[in-house]
Amino acid sequence: MTRVTEIEDKHEYAKLLIDMLPHVIHTEGENERYTAALEILLAKRDRTPEENRIVELLTLLIEDFEEKNYSLPPASPRDVVRHLMESNGLRQLDLIDVFGAASTVSEVLKGKRDLAKSHIEKLSQRFNVSPELFFVHRKSASTRVRNRHNS
Repeated sequence: MTRVTEIEDKHEYAKLLIDMLPHVIHTEGENERYTAALEILLAKRDRTPEENRIVELLTLLIEDFEEKNYSLPPASPRDVVRHLMESNGLRQLDLIDVFGAASTVSEVLKGKRDLAKSHIEKLSQRFNVSPELFFVHRKSASTRVRNRHNS
């Protein structure tokens, strides 16, 4: 966990705020400007506590913008299976041992059937991945905000 440094010089902090004019980022240009300012601050060896606070603020603003604009939707369990098959050069027939029948493999890959617990266990073992990879993750906006404030 990063140690939070208290603002020691309110005038320096106010000057940094005036120079940066930080606010919620809405455009690519603003994001680029804040990213450039952040990179300059991060390159400094001995940042003041006030600069560290600005680094923290800019990081949050940039992360928020990029999460809203660049984040990929979570992959469905079916997409994960397809990716694992493609990455390992496998065909549907190669997964009969996991699903028990060719028709089951086909139904899962077409989205007509969900993965069963036994399928998830076998896929996890087969590809040496966490079973969690095959669960659908849905977070509401309020959960994301609550998680951010608790971290």
